[in-house]
Amino acid sequence: MAANQGERTRRRLSTEERREQLLSVGARLFSESPYDDVWIERVAEIAGVSRGLLYHYFPNKRDFFAAVVERESERMLRMTAAVPGVPVREQLAAGLGAYLDYVRAHAHGYRAFHRADATGDRAVRRVYRQALAAQERQIIAALAADPEFGPAFGERADVRLAVRGWLAFTTAVCLEWLRDPEPALEQVRDLCARALLGAIAP
Repeated sequence: MAANQGERTRRRLSTEERREQLLSVGARLFSESPYDDVWIERVAEIAGVSRGLLYHYFPNKRDFFAAVVERESERMLRMTAAVPGVPVREQLAAGLGAYLDYVRAHAHGYRAFHRADATGDRAVRRVYRQALAAQERQIIAALAADPEFGPAFGERADVRLAVRGWLAFTTAVCLEWLRDPEPALEQVRDLCARALLGAIAP
């Protein structure tokens, strides 16, 4: 009897584990439905927690969705961080490979992240645009640190515009790839690499 009770006993999640669970549920729901169609009560139901507990972690839906967006942004920035001393051209294939692995493994989170700009909520859109700006700065900093390009390269307005456009291009390619994963990852990686190098070529 005691063994059966033990099997039915759930392990109590830590604060960080619970928060991660809620964000994972949110990423799935926000990736499948428009922002206005996602109900916070549904998130709590799927996660198996009370609505009150969810509000303990996130005061409202806006803050909850913003946290989903921030989590995905942090993941992407970590996995594509530049490696000091390694030429950009060498890093590009490896960084894009890791990025595409992430896109495929965390499709819900990736889709949810890129839905943020379509919401009518200014605060959520601001979080999303700040995340894109962080990606842009990371890429430009890597270019500026590479002797092939140099610090002055990163200060050029046309380079900033090219990188911003490339991020939009890569996003569109990845979202389409998730719908129809017919091209191999390596083909998508090479396509995106050529697009960036072509966009910033002198």
